[in-house]
Formats: sequence, C-alpha cells, structure tokens
Amino acid sequence: MSQPLLSVKNLTIDYIGEEKDFRAVDNVSFDVAPGEVFGLAGESGCGKSTIAFAISRLHKPPALIRKGSEILLAGREVLDLDPQALAAFRWREVAMVFQSAMNSLNPVLRIEDQFYDVLKKHKGMTKAQARERAAEMLKLVDIAPDRMRNYPHQFSGGMRQRIVIAICMALDPKLVVMDEPTTALDVVVQREILQRINELRRQFGFSVLFITHDLGLMVQFCDRIGIMLAGKLVEQNSAEDIYKNPQHDYTKKLWASFPSLHGGVLA
Repeated sequence: MSQPLLSVKNLTIDYIGEEKDFRAVDNVSFDVAPGEVFGLAGESGCGKSTIAFAISRLHKPPALIRKGSEILLAGREVLDLDPQALAAFRWREVAMVFQSAMNSLNPVLRIEDQFYDVLKKHKGMTKAQARERAAEMLKLVDIAPDRMRNYPHQFSGGMRQRIVIAICMALDPKLVVMDEPTTALDVVVQREILQRINELRRQFGFSVLFITHDLGLMVQFCDRIGIMLAGKLVEQNSAEDIYKNPQHDYTKKLWASFPSLHGGVLA
C-alpha cells in the first residue's frame, strides 16, 4: 500500500457504566489508502459504527477512547484536534453518510438551505454561490437542480440518500465514511447508489470507509475488507480473498449464513 490516507492504530473504545465498563472496540488497527474503498463488516453491535463515529470525533459520553489509540488522517492526529480545528476537520476532511437519510436531513428546511448551512460555515459562500454549488452537486447524483426548493419528505428514500451524499461531496472531503447507507433501501436503489458513489470516487479521488453487515454487498463494492467480531478486527484482506478464501471461522460462518439459490428447502 502507498502512504495511507487514514491510519487507525490500536483503537480501543469503552462505554463507561455505573457498575462496569463495556469494551466496544478492542485494539483495532487498519489503514485506508488514497482512493480506496475499505469495508468493515460484521454483526450488529460488533463495533463498526463506534469506529466510524470515533474517526469523525462524533462519539459522546459514555463512549471513551482509551489512551494509546491513534487515528491519523494524512498524518494528522485526529484525537488531538481542539474544538476549532475539529469544526474545520468535519465535512472538509471527513464527511459522513448515516444510515437514515431522513434523520440526517432537517425536515423543516428546504434542500438548498441545508447546502447553504454547510457551505456558509466552511467556505463562507453567499446564498447565490451556495445555490450554484448545490445545483452542481445535485446533478452529479442525478437529481434535477430545480428540486432544491423541495423539503426532504418530498423525495423518495433513495433520493434523500443521494442528497446526503451530494452535501457530503460539496466540500471535496478526503474521506467519506458511509455507515450502512443503503440498509433501508431496496436492492435496485442500493445498486444505483453504490454505482454513483464509485463514479464520484473515480472522478474526485476520495477514499471510502464503507460499513455494513451485508458481506455480499461489500465484496462487490470494496477493494479490501475487515471483519469485525465482538469489538475485534479478526480478519482483513482483499475483497476477492475474503470471498474466495476466508481464513477466520467467523468469516466462513458469515458466508455460510447466506441461503443458496440452488439449495434445498430451508428447515
């Protein structure tokens, strides 16, 4: 691998409880190269989203990142950023696409106003400039610019997710973190969105950290994959090797959980 864009080293995160602490992420290390799509797969509760929130510094108490953990973006230690630097870091350096687009978008603001909030804060754009940039980004995700006066509820689930992706791309981030961005969508819309993300990645050169429990979807989209189990990263390899030659028993069991299209009747 060339010099990694993102380097996570010995990341350990606990949720602090009154009687005992719960270790959500246990000494996890991985790199993401420039322009690469790296996937984190595993069952619900294995620590995938906790890692994503830590990279963007969105974690809140009772989550606690333990000493010895490192998160480096282009060689810069994310965990050392002060509040002012952190405000500039989010969106411009790392943008995040959440699982539920309807919860990510403000339901009482028009789409153009949501672009304006981001572009004014980070680039000092006027409303006219922000409207022009919004139109440009909406075209990239196949949404007509004249729809920017609409509210989120006037779009389908797939369109809302594409709008969130467009807002994320408006500041040309180096890394886009996608936390189960297609979970609530049907398979046709899933494919359309992932194809669009790939096209945008090739055009702009950003890296993607793609998080899902759907291993079948992941091997089609990612360059490399890490498998999470109970807070630990138990295996990481190329997507092809994860598919054709899984090494860890848990990875093999994940594949075995998929019903065969040609198999017998399920019990």
